[in-house]
Amino acid sequence: MSIYRQFCEELFDEKGSLVDFKLKYPDNFNFGYDVADRIAESDPGKKALIWCNAEGEEQIFTFDDIRKLSNKAANVFKAHGIAKGDRVMVMLKRRFEYWYTAVALHKLGAVLIPVTHMLTSDDIEYRVKSAGIKAAICAPDEDLTQKILAAQKTCPSLRMLWTVCKAADCCMNLSEEVESAPDVLERIPTCSSDPLIMYFTSGTTGYPKGVVHDHSYPLSHIITAKYWQQVVDGGLHFTVAETGWAKTSWGKIYGQWLAGSAVMVFDFDNFDPKQLISVINKYKVTTFCAPPTVYRYLVKKGFADMPSLLHATTAGEALNPEVFRLFYERTGIPLMEGYGQTESALILGNLAGNASKPGSMGKASPLYHVELLKEDGTPAKAGETGEIVIVPPKSGKVPGIFIGYHDNPSLYARAWKGGVYHTGDTAWKDSDGFYWFCGRIDDVIKTCGFRVGPSEIENVLMEHPAVMECSVIGVPDQLRGQAIKAVVVLAPGFIESTGLLKEIKEFCNSKIAEYKWIRHIEFAAALPKTISGKIRKSELREKANL
Repeated sequence: MSIYRQFCEELFDEKGSLVDFKLKYPDNFNFGYDVADRIAESDPGKKALIWCNAEGEEQIFTFDDIRKLSNKAANVFKAHGIAKGDRVMVMLKRRFEYWYTAVALHKLGAVLIPVTHMLTSDDIEYRVKSAGIKAAICAPDEDLTQKILAAQKTCPSLRMLWTVCKAADCCMNLSEEVESAPDVLERIPTCSSDPLIMYFTSGTTGYPKGVVHDHSYPLSHIITAKYWQQVVDGGLHFTVAETGWAKTSWGKIYGQWLAGSAVMVFDFDNFDPKQLISVINKYKVTTFCAPPTVYRYLVKKGFADMPSLLHATTAGEALNPEVFRLFYERTGIPLMEGYGQTESALILGNLAGNASKPGSMGKASPLYHVELLKEDGTPAKAGETGEIVIVPPKSGKVPGIFIGYHDNPSLYARAWKGGVYHTGDTAWKDSDGFYWFCGRIDDVIKTCGFRVGPSEIENVLMEHPAVMECSVIGVPDQLRGQAIKAVVVLAPGFIESTGLLKEIKEFCNSKIAEYKWIRHIEFAAALPKTISGKIRKSELREKANL
């Protein structure tokens, strides 16, 4: 039996749909001791992690391996003075050391700060100074260590730097120290309300914000894994994400282990759809999750059968119906969308046992009371666009919602304006209770008195075979207030031309209402994106206003 049942109460209706879900956990809950170690005690040989890289190397870890390695790593960190509350930056890309390092830091009560390897030295310096980071652990790539060492020169708090696998100048070798450390660790007292993990959100404007979650956060991902991703006890789940992103917490450790599934990790630098499919087939992956961009490449750049795959999910941005259709035609598996944020667990989703609608974000998770609020603060009716907000229960504690923005209480208070959590994202709800994404509040286009969600037009553009990626924005217009503009990245095999530009524009406008018509369109070699891969519409707007 999966261990997750020890930490929740579930209620199902007569059709088997999950209608209520409540977490229950002790005040001293700690994922390292109470989940990873407990599974190791009851089933030491159970697979926890399968790792391979593009060069054909492979490592397989059981839960007993994770228990021993995390204890060893915790003893190494303790010996160097890392203690409860200390902040540790981890830049391990897709390396397997992330998993035992994360569990080790959880056991110590230190705050894990995962970051992407794509950061510059200035980005690293900002994070270290902002959070008072005491130590850093990074992959052995020379450019990564050099960036951290450059930032360290102006960051007195950053006293320790480890690399894994091999030694680097001015760095300690974590792998060597772990190998010789004892594998027994006496439990260190922690509290479920203590800070566990901090993610710096890239955002579309301003400096990144430090989003802090407490030790109860992993439990909120039971629904993410069990009921949205539909992981299988004894199965193998594969989420495409680098460890620097919150997507790893969503899909590569917490909920999956709680629900009894091992996680698949493919360590690559350059994305190759065919290589990805070969990994899925070689290791018999049962459940898969990736952002829409990955599915776009899969369906536009060739495909192959994946007989072991049972379920597939997507999140991160709106999924184009054309991509859904092509994936379903070729696999027989409907892509199930979900929605949440770095600040939360799964808020909306097409969950197991429930009816689903292709292209929708699904219905509200039983974890949350979700509402849509219009600009005037009143509830949106069916079909009306509103901001997605979460209304807290009478107890006040909202599972999975972050406990604060680091050193920015005013911004946190703004997120909870009016006593509800404001996501900043807009959607509309149909008469069956399904939510449909519109866009960020500042992305909604107001043209000729109408409000237009950019995803409505982007979905139609993506139906044209020449369109690989696209983004729709509003640009200033004397007559309309805003006119609708599309920026298009062409699929392989298509060449930019005035004729193709006109063809794509007419193709789209023939399928949408006149007030949504594209007035301007241009080709681009690539779309500007945040380091988490989300399209920076603000940058496109700024460029259009020059």
